[in-house]
Amino acid sequence: MSVTTQPPSGTQHRDADVDRWIEIHDLDKVYRPRKSAPVIALQGIGFTVRQGEFVSLVGPSGCGKTTMLKILAGLIPKTSGTARLAGEEIEGSRRDIGMVFQAATLLPWRTILENVMLPIDVQRLDKKRYRARAMELLEMVGLEGFEDRHPRELSGGMQQRAGICRALVHDPDVLLMDEPFGALDAMTREYMNLELLRIWRESGKTIVLVTHSIPEAVFLSDRVVVMSPRPGRMVELVDIDLERPRQLELMQSDAAGAYVRRIRKHFNAAGVVH
Repeated sequence: MSVTTQPPSGTQHRDADVDRWIEIHDLDKVYRPRKSAPVIALQGIGFTVRQGEFVSLVGPSGCGKTTMLKILAGLIPKTSGTARLAGEEIEGSRRDIGMVFQAATLLPWRTILENVMLPIDVQRLDKKRYRARAMELLEMVGLEGFEDRHPRELSGGMQQRAGICRALVHDPDVLLMDEPFGALDAMTREYMNLELLRIWRESGKTIVLVTHSIPEAVFLSDRVVVMSPRPGRMVELVDIDLERPRQLELMQSDAAGAYVRRIRKHFNAAGVVH
């Protein structure tokens, strides 16, 4: 499922610091259920993301990775700390962010093109203008000719590509992705990793990805944020110095393996290995 969000009026990005495009500082999130004790989901998180960078968040289930993405999307409020995009505090939903969840959840009664155009309908934007963009995106992800098909006629990987198009159709600055390929088989997932890198390279978007797969994070990312079990804290920020463009064979290299082992060591003691 893709979710688009709406920016505060008058947001300007011209003077933003491209090296601190996304800025997280001392971020906490505490859930306070009515009938049980408070749950500390995130504690003292801090990192920055450069404009056009690909950053992944890895950590055990329940460590607050999805909570982090929802705060960045403006879908839920932080408890304390700072979360900024292009110098603007993230408070409420924004149009300059797109979000892709694990399941594409395309509407079965709408064609693929109509599904991609859903954010345009909801936001009441210029349909003629954005229809052309939707067609360009479908061509970019290899779905040209499938625009009049319905979701049931597409494979899982093709549906997820359509979901990515839906998140990009309104041209957001940032794409947030929450385990988007987790439900796919291994071969399709590898193919989608290559597709995502191509989409990222051609679109120039800033991407923040949540994944449980350490090798996937290493393969895709410029940097990897390693998080602890709940309460989620950042235990290491790993720069991935591997040559681009990347092919799947890279994951068999000693250099990639060293990064995987470096990240995995944080979880072995807790019995969490991916």
